[in-house]
Amino acid sequence: MRILLWMFCWLAWPVAASPFAVAPFSAEVTVPIGHGMMGGLWKAKSVADPLYAKGVVVLGGEKPVVLVSVDWCEIRNDSFDRWREALAKAAGTTRERVLVSAIHQHDAPVTDLAAQRMLEQRKLEGSICDLAFHEKAVQRVAATVVKALKTPQPLTHIGLGKAKVEKIASNRRYELPDGKFSFGRGSASGRNVLAANAPEGTIDPWLRTISFWNGDRPIAALSTYAVHPMSYYRTGEVSADFPGLARARRQKETPGCLQIYFSGASGNVTAGKYNKGDRANRAVLAGRLYRAMTHSWKNTRRTPIQKISFRNAPVQLAPRDHAGFKTKDYEAKLKPGVNHWQQCLAAMGLSWRQRCERGQPVDVPVLDLGPAQLLLLPGESYVEFQLAAQKLRPDSFVWVAGYGEGGTGYVPTEKHWEEKDHNLSDWCWVHPGAEAKLIEGIRKALLPNANNR
Repeated sequence: MRILLWMFCWLAWPVAASPFAVAPFSAEVTVPIGHGMMGGLWKAKSVADPLYAKGVVVLGGEKPVVLVSVDWCEIRNDSFDRWREALAKAAGTTRERVLVSAIHQHDAPVTDLAAQRMLEQRKLEGSICDLAFHEKAVQRVAATVVKALKTPQPLTHIGLGKAKVEKIASNRRYELPDGKFSFGRGSASGRNVLAANAPEGTIDPWLRTISFWNGDRPIAALSTYAVHPMSYYRTGEVSADFPGLARARRQKETPGCLQIYFSGASGNVTAGKYNKGDRANRAVLAGRLYRAMTHSWKNTRRTPIQKISFRNAPVQLAPRDHAGFKTKDYEAKLKPGVNHWQQCLAAMGLSWRQRCERGQPVDVPVLDLGPAQLLLLPGESYVEFQLAAQKLRPDSFVWVAGYGEGGTGYVPTEKHWEEKDHNLSDWCWVHPGAEAKLIEGIRKALLPNANNR
């Protein structure tokens, strides 16, 4: 009896000793065949590999904080709110404390509920997402959160590690022989000799991993790296692309530790310098990312967790008001006979504009773990914002995920407007001036006393 009592106390000790806990969760969110891909540009024809939503609920702060990474292209506007509201209810927390990030694979869906309703109400050909499937996927993930919270695991330590990624990322911007600059280094530009031979440009070469531990046992590992996650796409094959392959390979090596991957702020960073778009190159890129994830794990140093705090900086971004981006321009395209892709773009643009006109800000949240901060940025924020965030806390481990609120599309710097970055011709719904507002939001979120300055 004494031995049994001792064993019971020993097993219960971590729970009693740690005021913090973590609950990992995972759910499949693969779209059905025929679903719109990348916002409705093409349809899903087959499934190469399944899509997942993977995340953790972190307990012990003022209220629970949920971090979830979704194998979807973008989650926009009220779709983003629906994810946050459902998971907040499941976790017993508030909406801004749910950090939803899409990995941004292109052979995956964009979701925007208001935009889809516009298309359906007008009986148009364009189709962005399936409303019923979206709700089913959200409820499936919420159910896994509820289940995970029935058996949360004690959180005693956090692990911090990073590793340099070799031969994946390159900036879209590269110099031409005449001294001018091109912004055309897309995800599969390796056949372009000039794009392939030009330097990588402005990138963040580091993959960063924050892991949660119960004593010597790892529970979950959250890795982030700033690059567009595409090898080849627009085939109709649903896929989590090379990050999904790398993540799955790591998961086999750590069956008791959930491997979660996030895309960093990489609106202007692709694999183009090192990728020709060949099918075989998906496995090559996956291998390089896997090696960085492995080295980051080997480089991990654990430290006892002593605090968990949360901050959020609401940022009011103005809707783009250039010609072609006004309400009348969108309405002109939301009519029968207009190209289906133009209908989808117009509906998404109008959905974002209406959101801004209602006065709803973009949340810039931070989970602060003491020696490390996890920051979520909106949409396709350019990598310069990630680098700026790290400079604000040079003595800390600043972990950045992009592709939060997707309604913004690209979020460029003012320099990119001045240099006429042609990528901003359609998939950008924020007006110039967003840079200063977002940088200020990042500062307020990352620096505990920023609001008092």
